[in-house]
Amino acid sequence: MQETNKKYYVYIILTTTNKLYCGYTDDVEKRYKLHCKGKGAKFTRANKPLKLLYKKEFETKQEATKEEYRIKQLSRKEKEELIGLIN
Repeated sequence: MQETNKKYYVYIILTTTNKLYCGYTDDVEKRYKLHCKGKGAKFTRANKPLKLLYKKEFETKQEATKEEYRIKQLSRKEKEELIGLIN
């Protein structure tokens, strides 16, 4: 039986190397913990997570992956503007 209330999220993590990592998931807290343990993604194994800066909820996986792709195309400055680090 498929879950109809399942939500998906796009999130941005600040790493200890001052880089921004963007991903999508259906459970942000669980995914963040995996990143912190070095089991989330190759990027976050090399660039340890420091803080979860941003998350946005979506109704479908397709919407979330589309937004993740859009964010990954942004410049660092545009990402910082999106998450409210700069005006």
